[in-house]
Amino acid sequence: MTHEGPQLEQLTRRLTETPVDFLAEPRIGKNGLVQVDAVVADLLREFGGTPQVRELAAFAGFDAKKDRNRLATTLLLVWLLGDDWFRSAKTAPQAVLAVLGSAPAELAAQTAARHFVSDPDRREELVRVLLARLDLRPAGESAAQAQDRLTSISATERERFIAAARAAEERARAIRAALAKKAAEESADKYTRE
Repeated sequence: MTHEGPQLEQLTRRLTETPVDFLAEPRIGKNGLVQVDAVVADLLREFGGTPQVRELAAFAGFDAKKDRNRLATTLLLVWLLGDDWFRSAKTAPQAVLAVLGSAPAELAAQTAARHFVSDPDRREELVRVLLARLDLRPAGESAAQAQDRLTSISATERERFIAAARAAEERARAIRAALAKKAAEESADKYTRE
């Protein structure tokens, strides 16, 4: 988050104003309305990119259960990236593609896409994740402030923190068990010597 980005409020407000086209059901097989791969291709062209078929393959859903929420989250990120600020900042199409390739799956694993529009904390999370993935921070915030807020609000970061805490507890439990075993062995050795 080394560069200053747009105002956080500007993008969270944009999310609340998401048009119905970006909230429509992603096309997966024969069901749904929005061809997410085509929407991503249009966005990449707006940023001066030339989307390749192999790059867009990740945005075509095949399994509704697995892909629906990820593709719906992708549409919301595309809507945010359509903001004039990103075009005027000349955001690189490869950076856009990288964000759209990784962030939606992580976000969708924790939160239903509709909550990124309806819930204020999830709106902020979506915007902050997008900015962080583009190495941006909200205007007026230091890098430390932006990172701290992202960590505190992000469901993904919270899951990482919980997993790390569980792993640390498991390591501590293993160490305690090993120390208890060693103490028991030493006690047994001392008893047999006497």
